[in-house]
Amino acid sequence: MTFKKMFHLVFAVLLGLSLRAHGAVILQYHHVSESLPAVTSVSSETFTEHMQYLKDNNFNVIPLDELITSLQAGQPLTDKTVAITFDDGYKNNYEEAAPILEKFDYPYTIFVNPELIDEGKSYVMTWQQLKELSKKGALISNHTQVHNYLHRKQPGETEEVWLARTKEDILSAQQRIKEEIGHDYKYLAYPYGEFNNSLQQLVKSLGFVGIGQHSGAVGIHSDFTRLPRFPASGFYSKLDTLATKLDSQAFTIKQLSYSDSVTDENPPSLSIQFDMQDFHKSQFACYVSGIGQADLTWLSKDTVKITSPEKLKKGRSRFNCTAPSIAKKGSYYWFSQPWVIVP
Repeated sequence: MTFKKMFHLVFAVLLGLSLRAHGAVILQYHHVSESLPAVTSVSSETFTEHMQYLKDNNFNVIPLDELITSLQAGQPLTDKTVAITFDDGYKNNYEEAAPILEKFDYPYTIFVNPELIDEGKSYVMTWQQLKELSKKGALISNHTQVHNYLHRKQPGETEEVWLARTKEDILSAQQRIKEEIGHDYKYLAYPYGEFNNSLQQLVKSLGFVGIGQHSGAVGIHSDFTRLPRFPASGFYSKLDTLATKLDSQAFTIKQLSYSDSVTDENPPSLSIQFDMQDFHKSQFACYVSGIGQADLTWLSKDTVKITSPEKLKKGRSRFNCTAPSIAKKGSYYWFSQPWVIVP
């Protein structure tokens, strides 16, 4: 090996390790139950296996606020850092998940819908139960008042009226959580994981962090209006594939360009300009949910255009893009682009 090749290899390894030290993974759960919809559920046994895997493999499980605050400040995180989250505040989180998490002494976050709690819906936790969990270290955060599709306008609604209504929804939910629990973490988990450009701009203007349901690791260069999480329920609960995701890294993206996540452009496309050297572009691949491999066009040495080879079905779809790390064998960079195709 020539000196030049050796220099570039060492540089790539050091760069990759440096970038990796700033990354983390956020896991997303809904139900911990054997009697509810399998697509959004894990059994208590499977959930325990997930937690045991984290313990056995020395993962650094930290509160979501610590993770986000560190990344926003550009501060290094310990390798193999993970945060655990639940959406919707289901009662089985209190009955099944919380005792398991307490056994492992793992912190976690629950995103709740305050209006549904106030209405006394039987399937969600009460404020008293949430207070109990918060005293044991759980973070309680915002999932909007009633779990509506935030980006959707009502019939005849103008952009201005939509903006005011959505702002009120987010802020009123935040106020109820603060009144009942005392927490004021400005983290908003988008209902159904759906967001568009206007919603992202609103979330940013309100000083919130927007959190989706599209897969991928997070890092210091992540867009904090669309942080990804790895779903770990249903089909995605298999430990062999989840293990790969837990060891994934966030691409360092210099520029991400697309029309909108909610779009009538079909097939949709986007371009990504990378600012990193820890993967070979020949090993970069993207897949379209329900279709297969995406079409890639490298516009320059660091910029790729990604397009679906055919039209997507109406509703939610994704592009999932990965590339193996040069610096750490077996670890993959991971990026997901969610789409909502509208008529």
